[in-house]
Amino acid sequence: KAEATRSTVSFLVPKQLYDVIFLHKDNNACPAKDFYPYDAFIQATRSFPKFGSTGCLETRKREIAAFLAQISHETTGGWATAPDGPYSWGLCFKEEISPPSNYCDTTNTRWPCYPGKSYHGRGPIQLSWNYNYGPAGKALGFDGLRNPEIVANNSLIAFKTALWFWMTEQKPKPSCHDVMIGKYKPTKADRAANRTAGYGLVTNIINGGLECGIANDGRVNDRIGFFQRYASLFNVSTGPNLDCANQKPFS
Repeated sequence: KAEATRSTVSFLVPKQLYDVIFLHKDNNACPAKDFYPYDAFIQATRSFPKFGSTGCLETRKREIAAFLAQISHETTGGWATAPDGPYSWGLCFKEEISPPSNYCDTTNTRWPCYPGKSYHGRGPIQLSWNYNYGPAGKALGFDGLRNPEIVANNSLIAFKTALWFWMTEQKPKPSCHDVMIGKYKPTKADRAANRTAGYGLVTNIINGGLECGIANDGRVNDRIGFFQRYASLFNVSTGPNLDCANQKPFS
């Protein structure tokens, strides 16, 4: 029984560590102030029991650090000279400010957009597009197409959407979870595209079309900076292949 407790996310991420990781999330300057409480994060992880509980202790900690790093980049309020450094400002935003479009892919007939709704980035992973809101809602029990706003209005659902995206394979992409626990098996196409396992592949899964295959991309470097800070707080190594500069994005 004690061993089971030791493998839970709440054991690996006590509230004290969560507060050190997200030093400024409740700063008055952050639009998401009070939206990302520790308890909502822990409660959300209970819906995804394999998250942070697969593999050896180091693998489990590294996966959690990688997840928290990616959501931190997606929601960062940090800047180069920010107090306590740029990587202490994760979870500052809960939705995209001034989205350039309503992120409706009209060619996707399986998850049709609802009139007047916007599927811009919301929540820790900045869930975007009707083809993500639809299946996320179906998996988690809310109407993602008719009520996408709930992801920016409900802390628990917000965290669940981020974990859903992390844990769910969307072919041809593997799940971020499988990559971080060492379960990723590259296909022939993956090998040809140089998609090697590591944190850089997770970035490729999340936003490779815009960020991968580019030398020294600032957004990729920001994701890496968060991961390096968090890995050291968890007292684990980051593992190899941190960037995706030499990887082709998934089509």
